[in-house]
Amino acid sequence: MATTHTVDVPGAHLYYEVRGTGPLLFVIGSPMDAAAFAPFADALAGDHTVVTLDPRGISGSTLDDPEQDSTPELRADDVVAIMDALGAETADVFGSSGGAVTGLALVERHPQRVRTLLAHEPPVLELLPDAAERGAGTEDIIETYQREGVGAAWMKFMITAGFDLEAEGAPEGPQEPTPQDLANSAHFFLHELRGTARFVPNVAALTAGPARVLVGVGVESGNLVTYRTSVALAELLGTQPVEFPGDHGGFIGRPVECADVLRKALAG
Repeated sequence: MATTHTVDVPGAHLYYEVRGTGPLLFVIGSPMDAAAFAPFADALAGDHTVVTLDPRGISGSTLDDPEQDSTPELRADDVVAIMDALGAETADVFGSSGGAVTGLALVERHPQRVRTLLAHEPPVLELLPDAAERGAGTEDIIETYQREGVGAAWMKFMITAGFDLEAEGAPEGPQEPTPQDLANSAHFFLHELRGTARFVPNVAALTAGPARVLVGVGVESGNLVTYRTSVALAELLGTQPVEFPGDHGGFIGRPVECADVLRKALAG
């Protein structure tokens, strides 16, 4: 059973959940919120104190200025604010997708606060040879949202990411989005996607401090751009990617198996 909490930070009011006992572990996404991580967090809570959160501007984490952009650096500082609220000096971190980028910014900005970061498929597009083309694609997705709305934007986002939307079991967006879904999507496309996609990891900073940085990939993610970005980052860090069951969101469909992989990675 998770307990729910809030903490005020400059410009935002953050919602987070805590469950389990043991070493502190943050499980973070962007734009994924705490609710989406619940099964994965439950699978880890037997031997970890697991913190999940709604990123600023998403779901229960509200902004004083709704037009404020969400950057990896701001989200990293938010994680530290929650750690401070919990009275914790350090934590392990599992970050998924944009949350993995948040984790990278966290290690760069607050290296003493992270024991191990497992960055699962961070979309660090600037590391790719076709970065300029990828950047133009990001702008096209944002313009599609502004011109055609949420459904068309998510469709273009998924195709650009490399998902085969005609394949059996392909990810699907909500058929009838709730008002909160629509608000989250608006925040993501207008104020979050660009800053996340443009983030450039500082490899020297990631490797200079005490934090251990690992990169995770889904064994079924080979066609995704986040597989390419993850392999590129792991090569720069001089590490081998940690393989997880499933694809980009494998921990959603196979939370127990992915929790076991994460435990082994953190212990190693």
